[in-house]
Amino acid sequence: MSVTAESVWNNCLSFIKDNIQPQAFKTWFEPIKPIKLSANSLSVQVPSKFFYEWLEEHYVKLLKVSLTKELGENAKLVYIIKMENTYGNREPFTERIPSSNRSTVSAQELDVPIKSKNPELRNPFVIPGIRNIKIESQLNPNYNFDNFLEGDSNRLARSAGMAVANKPGGTSFNPLLIFGGVGLGKTHLAHAIGVEIKDKYPERTVLYISAEKFTQQYIESVKKNTRNDFIHFYQLIDILIIDDVQFLSGKSGTQDVFFHIFNHLHQNGKQVILTSDKAPVDMQDIEQRLLSRFKWGLSAELQTPDYETRVSILKNKLYRDGVEMPEDIIDYVAKNIKSNIRELEGAVISLIAQSSFNKKEITIELAQQVVEKFVKNTKREVSIDYIQKVVSDYFEMDVSTLQSKTRKRHIVQARQLAMFFAKRFTKASLASIGSQIGKRDHATVLHACKTVDNLAETDKQFRKYIEDLTKKFS
Repeated sequence: MSVTAESVWNNCLSFIKDNIQPQAFKTWFEPIKPIKLSANSLSVQVPSKFFYEWLEEHYVKLLKVSLTKELGENAKLVYIIKMENTYGNREPFTERIPSSNRSTVSAQELDVPIKSKNPELRNPFVIPGIRNIKIESQLNPNYNFDNFLEGDSNRLARSAGMAVANKPGGTSFNPLLIFGGVGLGKTHLAHAIGVEIKDKYPERTVLYISAEKFTQQYIESVKKNTRNDFIHFYQLIDILIIDDVQFLSGKSGTQDVFFHIFNHLHQNGKQVILTSDKAPVDMQDIEQRLLSRFKWGLSAELQTPDYETRVSILKNKLYRDGVEMPEDIIDYVAKNIKSNIRELEGAVISLIAQSSFNKKEITIELAQQVVEKFVKNTKREVSIDYIQKVVSDYFEMDVSTLQSKTRKRHIVQARQLAMFFAKRFTKASLASIGSQIGKRDHATVLHACKTVDNLAETDKQFRKYIEDLTKKFS
């Protein structure tokens, strides 16, 4: 059997998989592609410069051991960094390094405009809450990394956020786009990055602003004929954090001005952090040239927290508030409120309030009453797991059957309906929906949604399926 790049890398992966956590393996090693094997040198492709830097920072010893086992003591690893048209159609660039050494890939040279030497420039327009001379960050210090607990659902986004905070503008995570559904911690993480940067680099100008307020300011600048001042002000910011960037959808003037601001900041090595309720691929009515820039760095998804993470969040919340609560109550709340962190913390606050105001002891019965009311009030925010269960029950099959690879027509249709309702009733990305419904890809979910729309118009029985299921989710 001949030795190929694929066979060598697969053997390396087998060794690596046995020596690290499954989530870390999935995040940092599954995306790597073997490209070429030449003597004792293996070439692999990685998605970005930051990806390469992270591997060298955290996994260099593991890579060295695994590669030495396959290719001997003089083994070398060549990284091919995939540059997705970041600065036009340039060839990917390669850095050859022995896997025993740390090394830094030098950034490609860019034409950088002259940097403003006047950071104390007076604000050219009024921003509520920002004084005229010193630009206040608008950050909430209560949103920090200490109380943003790590779990499988947020590990990549949190790690990327920490990397950006340690080296703003100096990683390939620029921009860093954090996306996910309601109440999963996007705003918290964005603030945490800003707070950490202000702590480490107090001389840098950090500004947090919602996309809605940014748009209002832009409209005001057009009215007052101060558009250039508006642009100049934002070009002075070192770290710009824009929350809910999907709000720019359909606002062509605001998108255009943000495009110019973004380009200036990025080319000057300034950091841009964005949050959104959906991935770039799912954003509607955003100009393609802006979407392409959103994809330059990293898009990191925050997913629904698992049970262990929910328990940790509750315990942390209680600890910070100085409240004690029995383990069985914490367990009950964590098991019954799954949709998002905001609801989880809200239920605990309600439970504490009920106990305090009514002078009642916190019991399972009280927890059941509070959780029942809470879930009832927020029942519209259904999870993908719940959608799969409802659809499976409706078609009298197991969830495992719905997720299976079978091509039987009635099972395929049930799976497509689950994907359709997941897109309709959750804010999960298409990729996330596909991943949770049988490990399908983003294109399969898109196809499923189109198929359901088409069948709804042409098939009377199928239309009844949609109507029946819609009632169950409303």
